[in-house]
Amino acid sequence: MTDRHLESGTVTLDDVRHVAALANLQLSAEEEPRMQRDLNAILSHVAGLNSVDTAGVPAMAQVGELLQQEAALAGATLRADAPRPSVDRAAVMHEAPETDGRFFKVPKVIER
Repeated sequence: MTDRHLESGTVTLDDVRHVAALANLQLSAEEEPRMQRDLNAILSHVAGLNSVDTAGVPAMAQVGELLQQEAALAGATLRADAPRPSVDRAAVMHEAPETDGRFFKVPKVIER
């Protein structure tokens, strides 16, 4: 969806069909108008949020910072984020149900 949709809040049935095709969804004729209504409601809500003045609101903390604060309050520490060697590819491939030696082989799940 484009900024035009966000500003106007109007998603057409063609837009719904296009998004459904991109998501590989099959919507029935009854579901399409319902999806159109829901998407327009979501865009209307987001437009309302965009109109809120957040000039004096500080940026939110990052999750990692929050975890460090909670761990420190509990008297614990998180492990250092340090690089470590990866698992041996040959050992992993040996345990895989199907492999070509370099990659896992999995069944095809998306058909177009």
